[in-house]
Amino acid sequence: MSSSPPVPDDFAAPQAADRPLPQDRRSRVDRRERFWWSLLYGSIRPRRRRPARREQDARFHALDWHASHLWAVSIGILILSVVDAFLTLRLLSAGAVEVNPFMALFVGGNAALFAGLKLAMTGVCVGLMVLLAGYRFLRVVRVDVILYGIFLGYAILIGHEMEMLRQLTGAFYLLI
Repeated sequence: MSSSPPVPDDFAAPQAADRPLPQDRRSRVDRRERFWWSLLYGSIRPRRRRPARREQDARFHALDWHASHLWAVSIGILILSVVDAFLTLRLLSAGAVEVNPFMALFVGGNAALFAGLKLAMTGVCVGLMVLLAGYRFLRVVRVDVILYGIFLGYAILIGHEMEMLRQLTGAFYLLI
């Protein structure tokens, strides 16, 4: 280390002083363009396990690895969604009416279309909520807390549908 103060040329770019550029060591394959490889490899060996250090930064920061409780509540919501679709179809066959105007468009025609659409919509929404689990909705409630609320809401809905089915059919079991 020299004891003399730095001169302006010390900080100049190498090309400005006609010095040779260092050899480029980057590989030709841009890892950002390999979506499927990154998705599969990132599922096995994730890199981002916690949010970025720049929490005050307003940009979105996705994680590769989420907590196991989010997986459990997501699977629970999807299972309850399937049970809800089954009970809805069972209730409709017993004489009930679909009160959701959007789903009423699909429930009357094809049961498979109704169940597929319901599960697809639920799956996409739950997937987005897991992706955003570390964020706050309206800067008030964390999204993972909302996931637990949806799970609880579905559980209450299933209980209500089972009670309605018991009242309509006079039986507690579902396979009549």
